[in-house]
Amino acid sequence: MIHFVKNIPIDENVPENYKEIVFGAGCFWGVERKFWDIPGVHVTSVGYSGGDTENPTYEDVCYKNTNHVEVVKIIYDSTMVHLNDLLKIFWECHDPTQGMRQGNDIGTQYRSVIFCTDEDDIERANISKERYQSVLINNKFGDITTEISLIKNYYFAEEYHQQYLAKNPNGYCGLGGTGCTLD
Repeated sequence: MIHFVKNIPIDENVPENYKEIVFGAGCFWGVERKFWDIPGVHVTSVGYSGGDTENPTYEDVCYKNTNHVEVVKIIYDSTMVHLNDLLKIFWECHDPTQGMRQGNDIGTQYRSVIFCTDEDDIERANISKERYQSVLINNKFGDITTEISLIKNYYFAEEYHQQYLAKNPNGYCGLGGTGCTLD
């Protein structure tokens, strides 16, 4: 598959010395759009992760008990963009206190997750979570429900979902943050 915005393959191995992180923050169409133009982000893709079903389809994730989340995989050059910068965008682009939903999108596939490839990134993600939790409490929001763990699987979503909002600029995006910013 070719990235619609960047015109490079999305399904190749991670380039040497690049890192990857996987975010779930609601409908993957809007989440992916937040990251594909960030300087230092090599490529993005949408997929399904965290569940128990191998190679699920969109219909499986929506209508069966797969436990997968709609996610965005971000492959980035850590010498150009720091993980903390990506985490800031992640926290601010959705409401991580909503549990199994984002706005009108309800279900386990819309829960907030950060799947990391190493323990150092888990530590960084947890530190940023603590910082953002303080901001949210000061603004009368509840507890963050975001799952932070090592990635256990990732399955590419169907081609028509990849960079969907670039192909369909007026497409649905229910993504909405809290209005709180992480300094």
